Amino acid sequence: MSWNPAEPPIRACVFDAYGTLFDVHSAVDRHRERIGSSAQAMSALWRQKQLEYTWLRSLMGRYVDFDRLTADALAYAMETHAIDDQALTRDLLEAYRELSCYPEVPALLRRLRQAGLPTAILSNGTEATLHHASRSAGLDDGLDRILSVDTLGIYKPDPRVYQLAVDALEVPADQILFHSSNAWDVAGAASFGMRVAWINRSGACAERLPDGPDLELANLEPIADLLRLP
Repeated sequence: MSWNPAEPPIRACVFDAYGTLFDVHSAVDRHRERIGSSAQAMSALWRQKQLEYTWLRSLMGRYVDFDRLTADALAYAMETHAIDDQALTRDLLEAYRELSCYPEVPALLRRLRQAGLPTAILSNGTEATLHHASRSAGLDDGLDRILSVDTLGIYKPDPRVYQLAVDALEVPADQILFHSSNAWDVAGAASFGMRVAWINRSGACAERLPDGPDLELANLEPIADLLRLP
């Protein structure tokens, strides 16, 4: 990988939400004692099915919004682990609306704002839930736009999703730095023509997909220095 933030210059920073800014496993973590020994496995399966359903519904042309899809994925994960608790289901879905952000996120968004770089979330999530999560995590002041696939009715990595950021920010794709923890999302954004930082929090190996990241980082903390922000 080679990285030069000046060629072409980075004029906006766009972030995936789930797994990149927000810890998707923090919902289950809040109710770990109620779930028991299967908590970690159930959380992983919930996330796996959530992603699978975005891809499958896009291919089938059977879109439902991310809130519905998240509930369906949770129902699958709970049934798989033989958990039948409607109160717990409600509490987990509510916790998903108020996920914890990763510790380095607020400071980075503040530095980007102070440097005058526009910032946005570009996510599969619904706009209302993304706004709620951002307010809950105290990130509202660091974000200029929240962009949802709901306006299109199709999920990432469809190229039309990445075009949303280009249109909303009025910045060419190759002058946007897109950040995602999801390697398939990284490939989608890179294939579209964005500059991409893979926030590889789990230490995963690279996907065998066309196009890859300009940067691979363990978290978002180095971004401000790599962009040479004041």
